[in-house]
Amino acid sequence: MNRIKKWLGNLLVVLALAAGLAAWIALPLFGVLALAAVLALWLALSRRGRQTLAVTQVGIASLPQRWGASSVIVIGIAGVVGVLVAMLAMGEGFKNTLGSTGSESNAIVLRGGSQAETNSVITRDQIPLITALDGIATGADGKPAVSPELSQVVDLKSIADNTDANVQLRGVGPAAWELRPQVRIVEGRAFETGLRELVVGRGAQDRFRGIGVGDTVRLGIQEWTVVGAFESGDAHESELWGDAEVVASAYNRQAFQSVTVKLDGGDGFERMKTAMAADPRLKLDVQTTLAYYSGQSKQLSQLINILGTVIGSIMAIGAVFGALNTMYAAVATRAREIATLRALGFRGTPVVVAVMLETLLLALLGGLLGAAIAWLFFNGYTVSTLGQNFSQIVFQFRVSPELLWTGLKWALGIGLVGGLFPALRAARLEVATALRAA
Repeated sequence: MNRIKKWLGNLLVVLALAAGLAAWIALPLFGVLALAAVLALWLALSRRGRQTLAVTQVGIASLPQRWGASSVIVIGIAGVVGVLVAMLAMGEGFKNTLGSTGSESNAIVLRGGSQAETNSVITRDQIPLITALDGIATGADGKPAVSPELSQVVDLKSIADNTDANVQLRGVGPAAWELRPQVRIVEGRAFETGLRELVVGRGAQDRFRGIGVGDTVRLGIQEWTVVGAFESGDAHESELWGDAEVVASAYNRQAFQSVTVKLDGGDGFERMKTAMAADPRLKLDVQTTLAYYSGQSKQLSQLINILGTVIGSIMAIGAVFGALNTMYAAVATRAREIATLRALGFRGTPVVVAVMLETLLLALLGGLLGAAIAWLFFNGYTVSTLGQNFSQIVFQFRVSPELLWTGLKWALGIGLVGGLFPALRAARLEVATALRAA
């Protein structure tokens, strides 16, 4: 019976720790600052707080003598924070790239029920019907700002390892440039209508071979000339652009896959959506391009975040055991010192808090080191991955202050768990036994 009670007691402690860690990770910045302020006031104003500071100072002063063991905590936690922040920065960068691609002033039309351009079909006889819908703004030429578009996945060689990679060739209409003013030609010129000419994104140029301005690239069975390069700061920078009719002819495409339009005013989207629903010939869906591209990033971003959390949790468990071993050893080494303090009248609480503060200091050092590594090596690091269109999307890791703060909270959480049990053991040391053993 006693064994069962002990087992249940340990289980409750573990569950309480897990719940406490979850609450700690979810705690906002002002909550952490409030806790820190309360702790600082307790240390400064209460008798036991001042005792805690005295014990903590003694422990910190002895750190250089056991720096080898203490570095296990620092390095272990730095590894956890570095990997966690890097993984989350990957998801954040991908999400940021796609999330910045669209806008509320443009809308994209797809076949009803389609989640991406790859499984959408819009027939040519539907284009005039879409163009005539209410809610669409007119362009500089006085015509509705509408760009029928299609997407074709093509193979290019990767610069990194010379392997085949999927790249998106987008056929666009003449209005595409007005619809996307962030797309700027930075080298060469725009393609001419009716010719097999391409303009390519800088992101694609940095990742794939044979698409420099002036190069001739073979796509399918035809040769295309790269006449310009553009920057956009979003997912389009991973694409190759050409004239929609020429792309359709080259790949024998009888229909388009999407239509991008410029909305007329703040209520343009609702007016267009209502007009489209009223026409039985248009079994199509419409959403703002901001909503569309944000939705495209959601699934992969969530997967990356889940993987990062799982990997970070596994590494955190290892770091916790490292912290436990190190702090247990530190408590055993300082048994005589702790017993002496207890004999002088120091209560258990100052000893517990002092050991935990020492562990938290080491955890903070590890967290700062891991955050610095993640920032220096991964912030702005360019990679590519498959998007919803099964083509490579080039994006950059984004190590934001929020992610760094998350990493530091993980570090301190590991320190709390790793220091708790050794601290309790230190407080429970029998004074007489510890002094005789020393």
